[in-house]
Amino acid sequence: MRIGQGFDVHAFCADPRRPLVLGGVTVEPTGGLQGHSDADVVCHALADALLGAAGLGDLGRHFPDTDERLAGADSLSLLGDVVAMLAARHLVAVNADCTVVCERPQLAPHTSAMEQLLTSALGAPVSVKATRPEALGALGRGEGIACLAVALVAGAAEPS
Repeated sequence: MRIGQGFDVHAFCADPRRPLVLGGVTVEPTGGLQGHSDADVVCHALADALLGAAGLGDLGRHFPDTDERLAGADSLSLLGDVVAMLAARHLVAVNADCTVVCERPQLAPHTSAMEQLLTSALGAPVSVKATRPEALGALGRGEGIACLAVALVAGAAEPS
């Protein structure tokens, strides 16, 4: 068994037409995050946790923001690619846990849908929680969203 942690943070985008996507779920039709892909901090942190557990580096190594083919990429699909990378090394996710940190929007109505999509993508249970930074720093001023993730992986032949 191996454990990995991931972290991602993005500022809100100035483009009011950009959707806010978290954990594969469109949370709000406007007011998304800045980023080369869809800027889904939950998928990015989770992918980094999986890559770290597998000893494969970070998301930027495999999906650089300088690659124009990845402009606007669906991060849930990128997460699926990471799961495939692990499978190629005979590793499977056992479970994962994500904590989203943001002042807005309220995420409680969306965490169940995020968990369902992420669990499906990983083939293992994923929990998603949200917390407010209580006016601390840039996140507390509502300038962006961060996510911390931890993932446990095992060799495909290992009992989980």
